[in-house]
Amino acid sequence: MIYIILLPVFFLVMLLYFKIADRYNIIDKPNERSSHSTITIRGGGIIFVFAALVALIMHFEYWLPVLGVFIIGVISFLDDRHTLSSKIRLFVHLVAVTLLFLFLKTFSYLPYYYCIMLYILVIGIINAYNFMDGINGITGIYSLVIFSGLQYINLTQNAFIHPDMIWLPIIACIVFLFFNFRKKAKCFAGDVGSVSIAFWVILLLLDLIITTGIWSYILFLAVYGVDSVFTIIHRVILKQNIFKAHRLHFYQLLANEYGIPHLIVSSLYGTIQLIIIMLVIYYRQCSFITLSVATIFPLAVIYLWLKPRLMHTVGR
Repeated sequence: MIYIILLPVFFLVMLLYFKIADRYNIIDKPNERSSHSTITIRGGGIIFVFAALVALIMHFEYWLPVLGVFIIGVISFLDDRHTLSSKIRLFVHLVAVTLLFLFLKTFSYLPYYYCIMLYILVIGIINAYNFMDGINGITGIYSLVIFSGLQYINLTQNAFIHPDMIWLPIIACIVFLFFNFRKKAKCFAGDVGSVSIAFWVILLLLDLIITTGIWSYILFLAVYGVDSVFTIIHRVILKQNIFKAHRLHFYQLLANEYGIPHLIVSSLYGTIQLIIIMLVIYYRQCSFITLSVATIFPLAVIYLWLKPRLMHTVGR
């Protein structure tokens, strides 16, 4: 019953934000690196920060990770408005991740050097998730698939967190997609959206992995992971600054240079990740290496074989 009430509330919050964004000129202007050609409202992903506030009201016991979502979301929203120093962003990310680790009691059972590695991994995933948010629908669809897979496990296999902590971001995804999964999007997520979603996904995945001891669940991020890692390697080879905006992600080539509609590319990424999630769930007792080879290897082959051909075709 509560979800039936929350859904229209989330819609009202989005509509209210649109009015505020119009009034204060919170917009995204296209440039040579953009995947869109019209001025669009930025920061629609603030709905995920609102979802975090609702989670805090409903389940105060999760205040540590919810506070993490809130502060990382707020600093990202400010960065959307006025570019902040990378040192400030990094500091806030470290604080938010520390709150997450305190909630998961990571410091009590992992040696300090593993904790340092985990910091690097988590912050790396957050930034990779942010960089992957470049075309209409991709972050919303991809995240909805992940949250749905996690909720299926939570309700039918291994209860690892209160269901509301997954239902809330699912509702936020649905509301956001209503305005974003369009040929001409009403709004973009902005850093506030992609970073907040990434943090929430990491919270759930780490909690599930710690509860079950099954590291294969990290493959819930396989598609984004392959595209992000191989694109970084590609840009390093080209001697480019990997922290600057670009159009070399595989999905960007498909949508921008090759001309495949954004919504088809976004749906393709979500569908492939859904298939991988189903395989991981069904074969969760298989070793991490076996599942990794079965899922990541085909993605890597497709990336390495098809990307040069796409770039050659576009360059002709």
